[in-house]
Amino acid sequence: MNKVLAIVGIIVVVAVGWFTLSRTGQRENVPPPIVTTREEEPTKSNKAPDFHLQDYSGKTVSLTDFAGKPVVINSWAAWCPFCKQELPDFATVQKEFGDKIAIIAIDRAESLGVAKGYTDQQGTTNNLVFLLDPSDSFYQSIGGFSMPETIFVDRDGNIVERKRGPMDINEMRQKIQKLLSS
Repeated sequence: MNKVLAIVGIIVVVAVGWFTLSRTGQRENVPPPIVTTREEEPTKSNKAPDFHLQDYSGKTVSLTDFAGKPVVINSWAAWCPFCKQELPDFATVQKEFGDKIAIIAIDRAESLGVAKGYTDQQGTTNNLVFLLDPSDSFYQSIGGFSMPETIFVDRDGNIVERKRGPMDINEMRQKIQKLLSS
């Protein structure tokens, strides 16, 4: 009888703990990091969605501003631990490939202070096109479900590859070379 009560007690404690932790995350409205390394082919509608988002200086930028140029668009957030190394790596490959490509980093629903403070601390603020998406509309428009999430867009505005999850710098280089040769 004591063993049964002990087991029931443990189950109740675990259930209450799980419920409390899951409710705490909801109250703080902090999305949990979701990680996957699965790559997917573009969906049937492979046109990259246009956007009209502001950069750190308040200038509105859209995808059409980069028409005719291959573009890499990375969705990131300061709370994402996997974005910490990716942004400096993207800055490095942007320097390596120069004007042949544009790399855009779209922050997911964080304030200017949080996003710019993060990139200032990393030393990447002036090395990429950083855009703010306060409503998280771009991430939703690409059907995002992992962090970070990156799409590779060809000169004609088509998504030719999607990477869900983190990339190292060598994978970035390979995917960009492939994008440039398409």
